[in-house]
Amino acid sequence: MDQANPFETPRTFSLHRAEYLVGLAVSTVLMIVHYDEIRWLPAVGLFLYIDVIGYLPGAIAFRRSGGRPISKTYYALYNFMHSLITQGAVVGLWCWLIGPEWALLVIPFHLCGDRGLFGNFMKSYALPFEPVRQPGYLRLLDDLGLAHPKPVGHTADPAPVGHAPAQVPSRPVG
Repeated sequence: MDQANPFETPRTFSLHRAEYLVGLAVSTVLMIVHYDEIRWLPAVGLFLYIDVIGYLPGAIAFRRSGGRPISKTYYALYNFMHSLITQGAVVGLWCWLIGPEWALLVIPFHLCGDRGLFGNFMKSYALPFEPVRQPGYLRLLDDLGLAHPKPVGHTADPAPVGHAPAQVPSRPVG
């Protein structure tokens, strides 16, 4: 889900992130080894466009929302742009049209960094766009007898806002 509500145990979430840290390390080493062969202008563009399209619009909308729900379009944009499938298609198309090049390493560098370093995976429509610990996740940890992780990116946890709570259908009595 996100680093505040992984809906995994803290240990399995750490292991999940560790797998992406390996990908980040591999792409970093390859970028260092091939530093002189990287066309840096396309590399910077490839690195930035993922967040310019997929993260910034939703982050701005979330901050401006004042706690009101934001459009699920922002979640879909984030998930589409941060998908290994989408970015694999971009790399494949780039290789077909322009040719393979070392600048493409910034794509796995970006995605593995987001997941490995920051714990940012796909965004759930059921949670706020930005990570805020959810009471349900904390109750899950309590039920499992596990300690709560520290709040993420906040001095104190703000109220979980910016999403519409699930509507529980009422059942007719009788």
